[in-house]
Amino acid sequence: MARRLKFIYQKLYSSFGSQRWWPADTPFEVMTGAILTQNTNWLNVEKAINNLKKYKLLQPHRLSRLPHKRLAALIRPAGYYNIKAKRLKNFLNFFIKHYNGSFKKMSRSVLPYLRQQLLSVNGIGPETADSILLYALSKPVFVVDAYTKRILLRHHFISADADYDKIQNLFMKNLDSRVKLFNEYHALLVKLGKEFCLKNKPKCNSCPLKSI
Repeated sequence: MARRLKFIYQKLYSSFGSQRWWPADTPFEVMTGAILTQNTNWLNVEKAINNLKKYKLLQPHRLSRLPHKRLAALIRPAGYYNIKAKRLKNFLNFFIKHYNGSFKKMSRSVLPYLRQQLLSVNGIGPETADSILLYALSKPVFVVDAYTKRILLRHHFISADADYDKIQNLFMKNLDSRVKLFNEYHALLVKLGKEFCLKNKPKCNSCPLKSI
């Protein structure tokens, strides 16, 4: 299994090159983007992020003081804006209460404890928590999303009922625990899922993984 996973990584990297994820100026922007990207595409998230930047609000304490209604209006492009405004507020309350809004202080916590903390915040599930851990805090944890599951299922690495933890363990038990590797691998799978392994009408004949 380890050899097969490494082969996929090498094939994707040679086909697509480095993806340079996560596209953000600060760790806090990554954290915010991880929450906003739930159930939407990145272009919509960028619009919401740009609204916050326009008013210089992309800072933990400033954003936490923003009234819910105003926050919801600014992040409207990301969709489900009232729900996401509430989830952002929940995260901000946690972030400021436990770490005073400092990603450096937060990054000093050990991975298992920090992951448990994030999962206890209402509105943050495994994918969002792990995106924050990997991309904002440089913790070695593999992020699993719908693209990952679809690709692995179609190549018979997993069964249809495989859950998040089972898929994540597949990578973490068979690959070196390195932030850079997990970062690049996940980004490459997203690239493959968006351009070739489509939900409907996948482009199997031109897929970089067609021979595996």
